[in-house]
Amino acid sequence: MNNVVSARRIRGIGEYYFSKKLQQIDAIRKQGMEVLNLGIGSPDLPPHPSVIAEFNSAILENGAHQYQSYKGLPELRSAIANWYQRFFDCQLDPDREVLPLIGSKEGITHICMSLLDDGDSVLIPNPGYPAYETASKMAGADIIHYDLKEENQYQPDFDVLEEMDLTSVKIMWVNYPHMPTGSSGSHELFDKLIRFTRKNNIVLINDNPYAFILTDRPMSILSACSPDDHVLELNSLSKSHNMAGWRVGMLVGNQGLLETVLTFKSQVDSGQFKPMLKAAIKALTLDESWFGALNEVYLSRKHMVYKILDNLNCSYCTNSSGMFVWGKIPDTEVDAEHFSDMLLEEHKIFVPPGSIFGSNGKRYIRFSLCSPESVWNETLNRLNETR
Repeated sequence: MNNVVSARRIRGIGEYYFSKKLQQIDAIRKQGMEVLNLGIGSPDLPPHPSVIAEFNSAILENGAHQYQSYKGLPELRSAIANWYQRFFDCQLDPDREVLPLIGSKEGITHICMSLLDDGDSVLIPNPGYPAYETASKMAGADIIHYDLKEENQYQPDFDVLEEMDLTSVKIMWVNYPHMPTGSSGSHELFDKLIRFTRKNNIVLINDNPYAFILTDRPMSILSACSPDDHVLELNSLSKSHNMAGWRVGMLVGNQGLLETVLTFKSQVDSGQFKPMLKAAIKALTLDESWFGALNEVYLSRKHMVYKILDNLNCSYCTNSSGMFVWGKIPDTEVDAEHFSDMLLEEHKIFVPPGSIFGSNGKRYIRFSLCSPESVWNETLNRLNETR
């Protein structure tokens, strides 16, 4: 076919920022220069050995290579419900309030395609994970950004929200612990969000993959709501269990909303690989010692990032959660995009600008903690060489 025209739903979306940047980094590396990539939140540490052993064992079981249910294994749904009970103090019905996903990013698109129509509006945090906006646009919805600002600990201003025209708003996306800023959220914030969305008849969705990373204790928005509330939560084993490439996520909460999402999901995938599901069950049985050891590593790396930010004359908050560090660039710099480009061109260090997460990120950069100590030492060495 000549002059192939793309579908309207993807026009104007553009390629994912990190996809394009990785191509640029690859081009630099082909010139013989090594780039230190400090931007992408893909855990470099392995899963627990017992998880890998379970996967290897399950490969040899009868039926391991057949299609699986769109809802995953019943044992996996029960393991997810038990995990939520144990760590979040939330009671979930594994058959009605739990839906395994091929990663939570898949779930974002499934939710939008299942619940949104042309003319619906969606409340999107600024700054926030770009996938919320992209998936909403593909579903034909209009975007309404709501500001998250440093002076308000990156929490919504409910007085401002109440002054908005909310008549067409169907979904509100939230994400605590927050990416990219690391704001932890609180039970008080969850209560406010539930009251606000309940009053305005809005579906509330919390994206919660960082609940176990450098937090005092994991929290779920479901602990603040009733089963009748139109509230869902996404979660994942990608960050909490170093299983990003395994693509094991979950959507939990309101039964009616889950059934709607399942209607769409059942048309676009054929389940997951059974050995991965068996390994996920094993991962969900790990106790606090697993998270403690993981967070010791991340905390050490976080202090290394603080040294780098000090070197760059950036300011930052030390009271943050998750696997990223959000730094504010010096007032003398033009903006974060120029600052990021300078680091890549002059030092061969890649750190994404906060502007890719929204206009409120234009004075910030975001470091990922997913690199070993040797990389952070090399980063400091490169910066000090030019001082």
